[in-house]
Amino acid sequence: MTFTLAICGRPNVGKSTLFNKLAGKKLAIVHDQPGVTRDWRESDGYLAGRKLKIIDTAGLEDTLDQSLEGRMRGQTEAALEKADAILFVVDAREGITELDKYFAKWLRKQNKPVVLVANKCENQKTADTGLGEAYRLGLGAPVPLSAEHGQGFDLLYELLEEHWKEEDDEEEPDGFENDFDGDIDELEGLEDFDFTGGETQEDNRPIKIAIVGRPNAGKSTLFNRLLDEERMLTGPEAGITRDAITAEWEYQGRQIRLVDTAGMRKKAKIHNSLEKMSVDESLRAIRLAQVVILLVDAQTPLEKQDLAIGQMVTREGRALIVCINKWDLVDDKADFLEEMKYRLGKGLSQVENVKTMTISALTGKNINKLMDVVLETYALWNERVSTGKLNRWLDGMERSHPAPLVQGRPNRLRYITQIKSRPPTFALWVSRPDALTESYKRYLVNGIRQAFAIPSVPIRLLVRTSKNPYKD
Repeated sequence: MTFTLAICGRPNVGKSTLFNKLAGKKLAIVHDQPGVTRDWRESDGYLAGRKLKIIDTAGLEDTLDQSLEGRMRGQTEAALEKADAILFVVDAREGITELDKYFAKWLRKQNKPVVLVANKCENQKTADTGLGEAYRLGLGAPVPLSAEHGQGFDLLYELLEEHWKEEDDEEEPDGFENDFDGDIDELEGLEDFDFTGGETQEDNRPIKIAIVGRPNAGKSTLFNRLLDEERMLTGPEAGITRDAITAEWEYQGRQIRLVDTAGMRKKAKIHNSLEKMSVDESLRAIRLAQVVILLVDAQTPLEKQDLAIGQMVTREGRALIVCINKWDLVDDKADFLEEMKYRLGKGLSQVENVKTMTISALTGKNINKLMDVVLETYALWNERVSTGKLNRWLDGMERSHPAPLVQGRPNRLRYITQIKSRPPTFALWVSRPDALTESYKRYLVNGIRQAFAIPSVPIRLLVRTSKNPYKD
């Protein structure tokens, strides 16, 4: 098992900055505002070239009630249980506070090794003052560190080495799995598509699923229900989730990489930089997902923002599933579904027959049915059609309805082939691609959907022409 290190401390001492430094990239949101991190997140990291699992936690607060701060502390305590050792971070600039003393006393009672880190020690005078105070916590000699400037990590390694478990250091085989270190940001830069036609639906790679929607639609509740654990912080307050949190999971033998995201409001309503950073994380989650579950609150269904998110998902070429949450609160279900179908047809006309599910994330109603639809939609998103079938189909389409004439001459449809899947993408060679109308392109795309049974996922059609050697 990989050595696991949890980073904890009161708010705004630099835990997320230290987490990002150990991970080697910016995974957690960092902001001057205290209490930015609310849910714990984990990732692979490296210290002195040695691999370890790191956990970033919410700032510790001296409260045990059911307030937001109390629930955040509960999440932190759950994360610490998974750790082999704990980094207790204090702010050397600010000095030791009563809250630091309180949690130092609490950590001394835990049956885990604790290493004290005095962060923000880039200035020698500040470091000397802060280190002197830190000795009073009774956790041994503090490690002078500057997470932002990368100073002091060699001493940190020396103190952690005695707690490091002996582990199997065999190299993992190269491949996709070895490139992922526990967060959606790790997928950036990895090749998602196989342009040579080598990918198959039997691929053992995890299916990447993102849960998106407006604030307070129930995304974190659905995330917890799917994992069958209280992994994410939930509550009546809107906008609790700020980071995009990833978890590994398995459903019917398929590996799943599930991402919970922050709620996305209209751009005009976002006024602070912290919310903008959270929304940017959600947008990145969409770009790196394969299947996107758009969660809609049944009490305020399909508002303009819901449709805007759905349109963005389809523009990115991701498979979209519209999931209506809080279904148990709907009275006239038949009329409701009819209205939803109409709105989806108008608002997401570029994708025909988008899959729509009704669930209750709180009670677990239809959760398994939702995952079955996810697997079906993922299979459609990977669909491939042979070139022979496509060209026989194209010949029939042209005979039934030829392309509009160009200066009195036919605009011949010469050849079509599928150049990739995920989403299904086709290249069509015509005599005059610039003169092929948008309505005729829609005619062809709709024909592909009907002839080869590819509903509910985006289809891309690229129009090309052969090079004319005598043109110049």
